[in-house]
Amino acid sequence: MKPSFTAAASLLALSLLSTPALAQSTQGPLLVTSPQPLPIDNRRPRVFLGGSIDMGGAPDWQSAMTTALSDMDVVILNPRRPDWNPAWRPDADEPEFRRQVEWELNALEASDVIVMYFAPGTQSPVSLLEMGLHARGGKLIVLAPDGFWRKGNVDITAAAYGVRQVATMDELTVAVRDALADAGSHGRFTSRP
Repeated sequence: MKPSFTAAASLLALSLLSTPALAQSTQGPLLVTSPQPLPIDNRRPRVFLGGSIDMGGAPDWQSAMTTALSDMDVVILNPRRPDWNPAWRPDADEPEFRRQVEWELNALEASDVIVMYFAPGTQSPVSLLEMGLHARGGKLIVLAPDGFWRKGNVDITAAAYGVRQVATMDELTVAVRDALADAGSHGRFTSRP
């Protein structure tokens, strides 16, 4: 006996909803904040929220982006550490500093999408370093508004390496959502065209 059109349509809808291609779910995002361990589960697209933190002096744009992604079934990797202690020396032998740097390096590598927001009035030298490390990787989306200390460096580097740049936070949100949906449709371990 052949299944009815309605039954077939229902099965198709169920299979589409269970695929990562839609990247939307009632499950919502998994938020992983440094220094929490990175999840082993690789089924969901991952986004790293890099950019201006400046020891807590930059606006908490990561929270706004997390809220904007609240309906997506993704993993959000946030380096903004709530227990950051500015007394930790930025030296390789400082255990918590090393833990932070290693977490960020691992999270960047594990991400499908890397966001870099360079806030006006900040310097963000570590984020500039991270942008340079991943400029050729095809995963970066960058927002460097007027007023960022090295906007010219960011603009020239982005143009040289084909890094996607946007002009506003709203555009950044749309670009990140689109990139995560695209990453979900390709799966984590398939090659992209």
